[in-house]
Amino acid sequence: MSRILRTGLVVLGGVVVGMHATVAYELEPIDLNTIELGGEIGRRIDVTVKNNLLAVDVDADFIKPFQERSQTDGFIGLGMYIDGLARLAFHTGNADAIARKEHVVAATIATQEDDGYIGLMTPGARIAKLWDVHEMSYLVLGLTTDYALFGNDESLTAAKRLADYLVNNLSNNPPPGCFEGDLSPEMGVTGLGDALMYLFRETSDAKYRDFCVEVLKIGEWRKPIVKGRFWPIDGHVYAYIDKCLLQLRLDPENKNAALHAMSDGVMQFLLKGEGLTISGAVGDHECWHDTQAGLNNLGETCASVYVLKFYDELLRQGEDPLFGDLMERTIHNALFGAQSPDGRQLRYYTPFEAPRVYFDQDTYCCPNNYRRGLGDLPKYVVYRMARGLLVNLYTPCTVNTVLQDGTRVTVTQATAYPSDGVVNTRISLEGEKAFELGFRIPRWCVNASVKVNGAVADVVCAPGSVCTIARTWKSGDEVELTFAMALRLVKGRRSQAGRVAVMYGPLVFGLSKERNEGMDAISPRLLTMDVDSLEGPFPDDSVRPGGLSCAVGVWDPGQWYPGPVSRRVELTEFADPGVEGAYFVVPNPEDPRFVDDELIAGR
Repeated sequence: MSRILRTGLVVLGGVVVGMHATVAYELEPIDLNTIELGGEIGRRIDVTVKNNLLAVDVDADFIKPFQERSQTDGFIGLGMYIDGLARLAFHTGNADAIARKEHVVAATIATQEDDGYIGLMTPGARIAKLWDVHEMSYLVLGLTTDYALFGNDESLTAAKRLADYLVNNLSNNPPPGCFEGDLSPEMGVTGLGDALMYLFRETSDAKYRDFCVEVLKIGEWRKPIVKGRFWPIDGHVYAYIDKCLLQLRLDPENKNAALHAMSDGVMQFLLKGEGLTISGAVGDHECWHDTQAGLNNLGETCASVYVLKFYDELLRQGEDPLFGDLMERTIHNALFGAQSPDGRQLRYYTPFEAPRVYFDQDTYCCPNNYRRGLGDLPKYVVYRMARGLLVNLYTPCTVNTVLQDGTRVTVTQATAYPSDGVVNTRISLEGEKAFELGFRIPRWCVNASVKVNGAVADVVCAPGSVCTIARTWKSGDEVELTFAMALRLVKGRRSQAGRVAVMYGPLVFGLSKERNEGMDAISPRLLTMDVDSLEGPFPDDSVRPGGLSCAVGVWDPGQWYPGPVSRRVELTEFADPGVEGAYFVVPNPEDPRFVDDELIAGR
């Protein structure tokens, strides 16, 4: 387990409140089936299950190629699909999803050959051809997830046989073809270390961990951040973050600085090297970039899902609540922007300076990693600490869990966040129990306040801190957390210099031509915003129930300003499928009302 830090506690009116700083204590995720989610996070999970996972033609698109085994290249992502399906079925308890999971798992295991192989390829192409190892790796992971969550011994047996097939073939005589071509060697084996470390945790069989250390040499992996996509590809974000995660998982106690050096470099690049964009998306055309441009290939969905896994790992290893801020920015913008509001369609990329398109397949990496990413969301909301619970994300939810000492407690969160800044948390338990309840205070919030059972706690909850309330709790106790929220104008950087983006809490607003008539021939990037005319936010259910929009006057390209604006435009949430402009020129880029992006300010 890992650690998060906080200050000593301050007693105010019988309520003890502390701030994140120096005392170590453990932090771990709660079980996926102990939390019921509402709000937009819960809605996205629901539509992903009903309108996506259960809507695909699983037999024709996913299972049939593994039954035929006639290919010499290609990738389906069946193991990724199983992993996402199992997680979401376990979390929701949806009977149809559980039945679909059982069908897919049984059909997959039925294709396993005597030597353990499960895959797409003809015998001569196995292991050697690009993506075969990648496909098998995630099959090991998905089957192991089914065992871990549902106790399916057949899944574990199949996962071990397939893992042994991989370990034996890659240890004894790794064919060179697996590591050739336009991609770096790391890409073709992405997922292999994840699967084997997961299998090691579930079986305690050291050979799987030893393979990661001795053959994959994960602990020795060192690579610079390489920007741009050129041949051979060496800056692939998804593959790079995957290796960083493996190194962090080799050192969960955070004692070996060498195993954290690459992750530290990633955070340096994202926060000081302009690698993080306003939506939380990372990378262009799958690879690292630092231009701040939001063009066609911005933010591969695989990369968005894996940076969320990365932030979660760093948060649990006791770093900084900044990682929670990064999570919510990425979730509400980059992640949800990668899906149609009804849940059915998914994107490979989610730009903010070009029209967005949906991916034309249900298979492949991005659709399946999106499903996996939604399956991870429940464990990002509330974490268990050594002395209580930490609320990391704000959304309507009910958490039925146990503290580390075995005390059962229910925490109910009622809020309209991120549309509103009021979060009410209610505690239920048998008898009374002393423990701590911590709340992440977002960096964008310059004024937060706390009430306990209606009484004001006279304490400053500083932006970017964890505010911790320690007391003897009883059923019916309530905490009201209020974040002061207002529209803010965030300064653009690099290719966005002289422009601003409109934000509200973690939400980015953008311009959709579909929502604004007469914009067909105009690039939103060339519009100049009349800052003084910005109004909102207003209720707008077009993208999500309880959603928001705002309005502002703009001057068309070539128009003189000051003077009458050319038109008034509506700005909608980043997840609006039509958004293709998130930054706007402003007459005075030094206007004191403009603020730096809080995620990079002062880093």
